Amino acid sequence: MEFIIFLGKLDKEILNLLIKANYIVEENKVECLLNKKIKGLHNFEENKIIICTENAKIKTKYRPIKNYLQIDNFKTERAIRKALRHEATHAVQKCNNNKTIEDIKYLEKKLNKNKKKALMFSTKGFGGTYAKELEAYIMEDKPKIVKGMLKRYCL
Repeated sequence: MEFIIFLGKLDKEILNLLIKANYIVEENKVECLLNKKIKGLHNFEENKIIICTENAKIKTKYRPIKNYLQIDNFKTERAIRKALRHEATHAVQKCNNNKTIEDIKYLEKKLNKNKKKALMFSTKGFGGTYAKELEAYIMEDKPKIVKGMLKRYCL
């Protein structure tokens, strides 16, 4: 899986916890081809997370390292890390009887303009509930919390 090269230590720990919780983590499946805007998916029925590495690379204008410095690809790295954390949050929600963990009113206050736009895309285009998607978008930036929630609710 190519996306692993974009993960930091904490995100690799999240990935390992997902696998420990009997999740299948795959990359660049047909679902990614159906919508080039998505960087990740969570399949509730199959306990499967799909990371759309190629979509993330296209969206962030990824360049092979031999011609560019690694720092030039920080956007790709960030996009893939956030995708993993987002989908891991949905796994936590599933482990919590299909409910959110955090108080939604509190989370709404933390939402910036870009995340509001992404939230609308997710709730309209993919049928995710507002509360679950809101929590997942906020948790994209909180890897330590995602890791802790995985341990608490899924293991």
